[in-house]
Amino acid sequence: MLLRIGDKIVNRQKIHQTIDRILDLRRDGLSQQEVAGQIGVDRTFVSRLETIGEIRKGGRVALIGFPLKNCQEIYSVARQEGIDFCLVLSEQERWDFVQTKSGIELFNTIMEIIGNVRKYDIVIIIGSNMRIKLIETMLDKAVIGVQIGESPIAEDKYVNPEEIRVLIRQLRF
Repeated sequence: MLLRIGDKIVNRQKIHQTIDRILDLRRDGLSQQEVAGQIGVDRTFVSRLETIGEIRKGGRVALIGFPLKNCQEIYSVARQEGIDFCLVLSEQERWDFVQTKSGIELFNTIMEIIGNVRKYDIVIIIGSNMRIKLIETMLDKAVIGVQIGESPIAEDKYVNPEEIRVLIRQLRF
């Protein structure tokens, strides 16, 4: 947890704990100035910290997930909650998607999906740690990852639809 930066030794754990404390105090209703006073930092630091992690509510949301055991349940929740774009696939559907297209067709279809998803304010990705990082890298917007395993995932995973519903509602309202 220690990191050398030039002549300094920095404690990452202390940084994470302090940030968690700042966010907890803000969530509990304290003003930025009150939090800054309690923690011993400038108010502008609290403001900038919030800006780094800010996700605007009410924006257009897309959901992508694979390989899911309960695609229909997740799709239903997405529709019920007003998700604008939803692409959920089982492992078999994922393989069918890849194997039924030529190389150029597959490339064009994936690029079309990426182009479409870039239109949304927030993208929820349900997948492996690697897929979540890949989507975060490709998109210049808020990406919310729901990790269902370490990459590679070769079997369908069950995802609790109510947890997805709660997540969507937190993002929208």
